[in-house]
Amino acid sequence: MHTREIHKRFDVLKQAEFERSLPYFQSALFDLDGVLLDTESQYSLFWDGIGREYRPDVPNLGDCIKGQTLTQIYQRWFEGQESLQEQITARLNAYEQQMQYPYIAGALEFVQALRQEGKQIAIVTSSNIPKMQQVYRSHPELTTLFDHILTSEDFNASKPDPHCYLLAAERCHAKPEACVVFEDSINGLKAGRASGAFVVGLATTNPAETISPLADLVINDFTCLKLRL
Repeated sequence: MHTREIHKRFDVLKQAEFERSLPYFQSALFDLDGVLLDTESQYSLFWDGIGREYRPDVPNLGDCIKGQTLTQIYQRWFEGQESLQEQITARLNAYEQQMQYPYIAGALEFVQALRQEGKQIAIVTSSNIPKMQQVYRSHPELTTLFDHILTSEDFNASKPDPHCYLLAAERCHAKPEACVVFEDSINGLKAGRASGAFVVGLATTNPAETISPLADLVINDFTCLKLRL
């Protein structure tokens, strides 16, 4: 049997084991972009354009900033350029107003199923409140579907620091090890793992082979998960 086939069968076994374990998790904690919403390609277009305009020395800036807050991006790539930061923020706000916010395949149905089973569920995103206001215009159901929505304004430190997921677990009245984290970015996966939660990586932003060392399970989207509750 080829190595790839062995890995595939092992992944199937891991997924089945995770599905059987779902009843024992108290809380499910979801990143937003690239996990619940299929938006990462749109952000890549925006930040690659900003990179070509202001940081031509950094190829593919859109890939470099994934999983980072706006504050982190400015500190790393545009430090001390307050006027430029204001310009970029204004352009980003305008861009987000015309963005599309489609769900990742199966995400809404999976969250609804968790909700029906009485699980505590939360969004843990590096996005800020102004961005979330745009999201709510497309998906007003998020404010009632989730028990908690944590944004960048809630955190003392940003991913890969685990503070965001530790805080989310606390809000859900659950121990971190009783939580499952769904993430797609490298920083997000590191944050989830450092929190002590079970980590499911979505291969929506990075290839499966890239994120597999940082996740307990890797999936392409939520259509493959079956609740066995």
